[in-house]
Amino acid sequence: MSGREVTVIGGGIVGCLTACLLRLRGVRVTLLEAGELGREASWAGAGILCPIHPWRYPDAFTRLVEASLARYPELQARLAAESGIDVGWRRSGLLIPFFGDEPHWRPAIDWSERFGWRLERLDGAQAQAAEPVLADGVRRALRWPEVAQLRNPRLLKATRRWMAKLGVDVRDHTPVARIRVDGGGVCGVELEDGGSLACRRLLVAAGSWSDRLLAPLGAALSIRPVKGQIVLLATRPGRVRHIVKHDEVYLVPRDDGRVLVGATMEEVGFRGGNTVAAIHSLLDGVMRMMPGLADCVIERQWMGFRPGSPDGMPFLGAIKGVPGLFVASGHYRNGVALAPITAEAMAALLCDESPPVDLAPFAPQRAVDFSSPLGYRLSTGGK
Repeated sequence: MSGREVTVIGGGIVGCLTACLLRLRGVRVTLLEAGELGREASWAGAGILCPIHPWRYPDAFTRLVEASLARYPELQARLAAESGIDVGWRRSGLLIPFFGDEPHWRPAIDWSERFGWRLERLDGAQAQAAEPVLADGVRRALRWPEVAQLRNPRLLKATRRWMAKLGVDVRDHTPVARIRVDGGGVCGVELEDGGSLACRRLLVAAGSWSDRLLAPLGAALSIRPVKGQIVLLATRPGRVRHIVKHDEVYLVPRDDGRVLVGATMEEVGFRGGNTVAAIHSLLDGVMRMMPGLADCVIERQWMGFRPGSPDGMPFLGAIKGVPGLFVASGHYRNGVALAPITAEAMAALLCDESPPVDLAPFAPQRAVDFSSPLGYRLSTGGK
């Protein structure tokens, strides 16, 4: 596709990685970001490279996740070589403690065995030996020792350097007012500053803001912002050893001793800021699950808007009826985990190639189950 041009709307990790892979194919890429590059959901997340409760999703979702996670070792090495930045990819393992008769025990085991994910079953004593600050009431636990994590801000910084090296035309603080179409499909975009940009291939990867651009074309996908708040704790390195997840809260330990505590799920539109109620809910979850962290220092807190979808699944592919228009959005809580395979698949589609995975279950025109428990829900607790 040498000589062709693509415009990407959205400077999150999906848009940025797709731009890089398009440049490697010889495509000229202009990337438009309404605000500061990589400062929305991609930056705000905790960097857990595993979905929350993947056994609740359709099998097609697990296959997409596996394809994406398999690409991370090579991707993080490539980013380090191109940018000089270590994105913090490491296998810290995931541990889910059980304090009673929580419903996830059997489904999690069945899913792990079916898809070949290495899993260890721990009794209460073994769980507390693995994580000494766990509450005394833990009865048993499941541990996936190969689950990895990374540092989202480093990932975005490294990808931005790679884009610069590849010659992507990045335009921060350039919000798009609307997408222009003519008889042949997409023909350009109009910018909020009154300018315009011609293009015949356009990828909308604008996260929670995607529907604002798609709706005027009759292509709205019911993508909504789902606010997530996170608290950062400071303690000594090694005090929390695994990613620890319970229905109420998750904790992600960093090598420097900091621990991320997240994350709320709030359908409050684009109302930003951290709230007393949400932060209290997260910290209360910490005290119930890991009371040994009571002396940790609260270092800071932040929030972001996840692009929620009705069924918890992303929308990936071409928009029917509008030639040249593609979308990669609605990743909800899995944008970073799914970024490598999403970028590879969208770069292929934009270059008229076959994607490396079957995208039919994620097609924008699929029948969406609006009653799915995996989609956005009004909530203030961490899940």
